[in-house]
Amino acid sequence: MSAGLPRTILHVDMDSFYASVEVLLDPTLRGKPVIVGGSGDRGVVASCSYEARAFGIHSAMPSLRARRLCPQAVFLAGRFDVYVDYSRRIHEVFRSYTPLVEGISLDEAFLDVTGAERLFGTGEQIGHAIRRRIGRDLGLGCAVGVAASKFVAKLASKAAKPTAARGGTVAGAGVLVVPPGQEIAFLHPLPVEALWGVGPATHKRLARFGIETVGDLAALPVETLVSALGPAQGRHLHDLAWARDDRAVVAESNPKSVGHEETYARDHHDHESLGREAVRMADAVGHRLRKAGMEGRTVTIKVRFHDFRTITRSQSLPAPTATAAVLARVAKDLLRSVDPGPGVRLFGLSASNLVPATDRQLSLAGAAADEAWEQASRAVDAIRGRFGDSAVGPAVLAESGQLRRKRRGDTQWGPSHDRNEREGR
Repeated sequence: MSAGLPRTILHVDMDSFYASVEVLLDPTLRGKPVIVGGSGDRGVVASCSYEARAFGIHSAMPSLRARRLCPQAVFLAGRFDVYVDYSRRIHEVFRSYTPLVEGISLDEAFLDVTGAERLFGTGEQIGHAIRRRIGRDLGLGCAVGVAASKFVAKLASKAAKPTAARGGTVAGAGVLVVPPGQEIAFLHPLPVEALWGVGPATHKRLARFGIETVGDLAALPVETLVSALGPAQGRHLHDLAWARDDRAVVAESNPKSVGHEETYARDHHDHESLGREAVRMADAVGHRLRKAGMEGRTVTIKVRFHDFRTITRSQSLPAPTATAAVLARVAKDLLRSVDPGPGVRLFGLSASNLVPATDRQLSLAGAAADEAWEQASRAVDAIRGRFGDSAVGPAVLAESGQLRRKRRGDTQWGPSHDRNEREGR
């Protein structure tokens, strides 16, 4: 690609991904208002079908409010491992067109197809091809935005999506192209909330200047924005309003951290019960680290109290680890500085400052307990690989003859009334 030539960037966004996967796997849900998320009092909506959106429901909405808006909704706790598998297959489709794929989440990604156009056609043609492949091979829908920048491509994909309506879902364009040179005409009529970084608080500040659209903001002198919002945010929003975004699509790389957290149906008020939760989280984090061939140098716990006050505590280790026993021990040490008396509604554990795992020899000295735990962890991984995830685990997690292992995605969107429930059916 010659210097100065515009890039061709795609933003692909799946339609109601989690809910669409559930409907795909259970066709009896088709046409119903389906909500994936935590159905309990502390749950939130992770994804919902367009039939549910027609009632005003959207992601991140408290489940209690969603239930009031649509009492007949079908609530599903979600199956994160299933969504991860579908996401992997979707990304395989993306990589068949370009190696420059930047995953943003399980259900959306940026693709730089500038160098692939001679082989596969224009960005618009590639966008249509991706939609056909995903629809044919996976039975799912998506929207594609095509532009010369990531920011405009993302807004274009949103404009290409279907629209929820009580009378039935209205199909969108599917693929929307914003040609080079047409970005301003596309951007300026949009509401100012379309800009990255304009949340409720920023919108309220901008409203004082009569700013309602992106064009209104673009017309404001940058000095005024800097005075109102600060240098970084003011200049950032001014650049976006004039379609200035030169960020490259960065191909997927190793994660920067691995962690788990959980919102509980009932608060924890003592160190003993939180200690068991630390063991659960450490078991899950250690397993994911070893599976990824990584080790962490820093352990962080996250505690959210009943009043939503949130704190974190971290400790760096002398040597990186992927051993659950070490992670749990450090987490428990960090918990000692936390008073759980007011009630803990959420607890999380993560490992960061990741490095590739290295093989170690057991020390002949008797003080090599951590190294011995590493060997034991590998044995646990082998047993789970053969007999299933619940075949073996820490004894403290055994309840009524079963292991309460933490799995990725469990209660990610808050607790449900019943983990296996399918309400409204």
